[in-house]
Amino acid sequence: MVKLIATDMDGTLLKSNGELPHEFSKVLNNLIDKRIIFSVASGRQYFTLRDNMAAFKNKITFIAENGAFIVKNGEELFAKTLDRTIVKEVIEDLNKLPDCKAVLCGKKSAYVLDKSAEFIDEVKKYYHRCTSVNNFDEIDDELFKIALYDPKGPSNNSYLFLSSKWGKLLQLTISGQVWLDIGRNDVNKGTAIKFLQSHFGITENETMAFGDYYNDVSMLQNVYHSYVMENAPEGVKKHGRFIAKSNDENGVLQVIKHKVLQLEA
Repeated sequence: MVKLIATDMDGTLLKSNGELPHEFSKVLNNLIDKRIIFSVASGRQYFTLRDNMAAFKNKITFIAENGAFIVKNGEELFAKTLDRTIVKEVIEDLNKLPDCKAVLCGKKSAYVLDKSAEFIDEVKKYYHRCTSVNNFDEIDDELFKIALYDPKGPSNNSYLFLSSKWGKLLQLTISGQVWLDIGRNDVNKGTAIKFLQSHFGITENETMAFGDYYNDVSMLQNVYHSYVMENAPEGVKKHGRFIAKSNDENGVLQVIKHKVLQLEA
């Protein structure tokens, strides 16, 4: 019996237009009636996820910052933060990269040093709670990661520059065409799933997960009922036991309805 379900957001649960499937509320309530824990797992900030899922915030377990922060019913369950000394050293290196701008992702807020309106507008798409500061020492917060905005493209610029020095100590993840995430190398969506399994006494066989991209692989590897979306890259599909229909075909809900709730898919 499935007792825990975790799903990625973009390209997985959400349609390509960013909307939830229209049956989501009904399916979620059915899961709650069966005492099945439903979680969204994302690289997004907790406050952004909470806003995205505002109508369901007390019904969902939030895995934010790619597994570094877990919140349920407004209560922190799990947090893995970066050493501030390391963060400061990384920022010093980032300052050597022209045009690159850092977002420091903390428990209370995200923080930016660059105050240009265009950059802040871009940041607030992903970090709804964002604070401008004059220097690193002004930040009184625990930090989960550094999100680096690299308009030249991180794969041929910032990633190459940082990987030789920081590649073993930190996890460098290209998370978009112009974004590089820098975080702990012992934290990912998979470690978050393992924590929830241990915390609630749930086994891998009792866990279901859905994903569509490479940062979902660790999550898929820690559950038996691992579903990769049909719209996922071919390289990701080999990491799931099963394939779900695409996000635009409501693949996540179709599987849950048929396999977990035993409803007509």
